[in-house]
Amino acid sequence: MLSIVLLGPLARIAPRLLAWSLAAAILMALVLLGLATPAFADDAPTAPAAAGALDAMLLDSVRALALDKAGAPRGTRVEIVIGQLDPRLHLAACRRVEPYLPLGMRLWGKSRIGLRCKEGATPWNVFLPITVKVFGRALIVPNGAVAGSVLADADVAEAEVDLAEEFTAAIVDPKLAVGRTLAQALRPGQTLRQGQLKSRQWFAAGDTVKVIASGDGFALESEGQALGNGLEGQMARVRTESGKIVSGLPSGERRIEVAL
Repeated sequence: MLSIVLLGPLARIAPRLLAWSLAAAILMALVLLGLATPAFADDAPTAPAAAGALDAMLLDSVRALALDKAGAPRGTRVEIVIGQLDPRLHLAACRRVEPYLPLGMRLWGKSRIGLRCKEGATPWNVFLPITVKVFGRALIVPNGAVAGSVLADADVAEAEVDLAEEFTAAIVDPKLAVGRTLAQALRPGQTLRQGQLKSRQWFAAGDTVKVIASGDGFALESEGQALGNGLEGQMARVRTESGKIVSGLPSGERRIEVAL
């Protein structure tokens, strides 16, 4: 049995301080006897509440995962901006947090990384918002342009832009922009993207078109009659000379490509 005797000034101390001293003395005695283990702050598990409170090593792991999975084109520069967890979250303490890429998540522009507790009394799983910026060369409209205008060489210029700022692809080749009609107004310096251009019509219903049928290691050419308008990026149907109806993608002036 453990006994603790208070002598001298300790016997005359205020009751509250005496109670605290008694508890501390008992704990110290238990430690000395090997019946208790002192707890240190470094040994205590922690629970992140916001990105600013996340462990530096965990933040490095999040950045490394995002850089690895971003799938940025060669010659581009990737920057990862880490956001914050919802401050309303109350997470259980966790000794090891693992970042992962959620299923079906594309790390492009505004996205998120999963964080799950791998070593803790209560497992949990949360999502940390991140922004993936991919800087590369593409076309901009230096002076802006109004909707319905036809782009000329002087209307576009090349600059370094954030390719991931929007999901629609940025245009990098002037040949794909000059002569095209804008579907919306663009502000000065805005990146030119495919979705901002009106689709080109390569042929109209009833036109005679060249049909390019290609397969594994071969290609055949024939002619047919368009059964509808041939719009860029949209499937169109053609009746071939044999009477067969095929579908393909318009690829040029009175031209359609059919995959076999």
